Amino acid sequence: MSKKSFLLLITTVSALGGLLFGYDTGVINGAQFYLSKYFTLSDGMKGWVVSSALMGCLFGAIAAGPLSIKLGRKHSLIISAILFSISAYGSGLPEIFPQTISTLVFFRILGGLGIGIASMNAPMYIAEIAPSHIRGKMVTYYQLAIVIGFFIVFLATYAIGNNLSESENIRIGWRRMFWSELIPSALFLILLFFVPKSPRWLVLKGNDSEAKTILSKIHNDDEASKELQNIKESLKKENVKVKTNYLSKAIISIIAIGTLLSVLQQFTGINAVLYYGADIFEKALGFGKEDILAQQILLAFVNLVFTLVAMYTVDKNGRKPLLYIGSAGMVLGFLLLGISLQQESVGIISLLGVLIFIGSFALSMGPVVWVLLSEMFPNKIRSFAMSIAVAAQWAANAFVSQTFPVVMGSDINNGSPWHGSLPYFIFIAFILVIVFVTYKYIPETKGKSLEEIEDFWKKS
Repeated sequence: MSKKSFLLLITTVSALGGLLFGYDTGVINGAQFYLSKYFTLSDGMKGWVVSSALMGCLFGAIAAGPLSIKLGRKHSLIISAILFSISAYGSGLPEIFPQTISTLVFFRILGGLGIGIASMNAPMYIAEIAPSHIRGKMVTYYQLAIVIGFFIVFLATYAIGNNLSESENIRIGWRRMFWSELIPSALFLILLFFVPKSPRWLVLKGNDSEAKTILSKIHNDDEASKELQNIKESLKKENVKVKTNYLSKAIISIIAIGTLLSVLQQFTGINAVLYYGADIFEKALGFGKEDILAQQILLAFVNLVFTLVAMYTVDKNGRKPLLYIGSAGMVLGFLLLGISLQQESVGIISLLGVLIFIGSFALSMGPVVWVLLSEMFPNKIRSFAMSIAVAAQWAANAFVSQTFPVVMGSDINNGSPWHGSLPYFIFIAFILVIVFVTYKYIPETKGKSLEEIEDFWKKS
């Protein structure tokens, strides 16, 4: 197998964690309509069942750091794949078992733990094994996999639900929707046994010879030796035998910047649009409930196309330019949607605004944040720092997802002068903060080794 094929293979396998992330996020949207009737859920309980996985994501991201340090990136991903599989089966327990709301929530939280662990370890693993000149593109495979998973699950749930009557969907359809995740989760689990361990983790654990062997499968011999030496020198500079002071000003500053960027990804409003896109389209364009699938597929298609664009530009144009361009596009998209709502003149401009926002996010904050988080932290604290940043992102996701419908339904938002547009102007304000944070604090990491990026922080 060629070095290029080997790198593509292990990147693709790792990125399957992202596909399961997107799939699991989407499957509950398709299943909840029928399981809500099966369990006769109140609105409050429906919200808890739908959002319970986010709590698992939060704690999974927190646990991912210690797991990654102790067991390594590869074995952490294996644990996440096992949790995915258990969650997929348990969420749709066969009728012969007494499925209750409590057991359903328990298995959803297990799946969330798997997502939280994978969302930190998968992009970090890819970043640590990819050559610097294509690292951005390789890490973007993770975001692409999320988008593909989100797209596939809409088709899968539609195919399952469309072939059953409503009574059958209420009885078994939603179970099959959850079980459909067993296919990608089992594939992820099996293939993970064929990928190598992270060379940087191996060096951290003192296993230089195995690290050199893995690096030689990706680089030529001279480059592999140089890469190994760079890793060793980086860890030597950090003096790994001395206990890390995570409360030092330098480390707190680096983690704070990464965490802020991670949180701001959610405060763009992306998940408000993805989770509540059908409601937005219904109000803006008068679409009926029967058009929900078409709306979801349209959003997912635009998301997919612009994620592909980001993949092939992130290493050529750099991380910061994409953040600037994407932020401008997100502001434009929400201005079109917000003003059309404010002026009570909804129509094609409103739709265009939503699609411009989705495309701009997919070009920038979607993939680039994962790229930056996977490469901006020094070797010694990468696992700990990423777990903090990713956990904060899941907390922000939960906060935005819970508060968006509250703001949407408020009297202030629905009265003059907002007429339903207030949330989008709030999101615009946060997007402008992203521009400032990017300009002031985020380093350009294009083409730099992880060790060179580490030197940047020391000079700052």
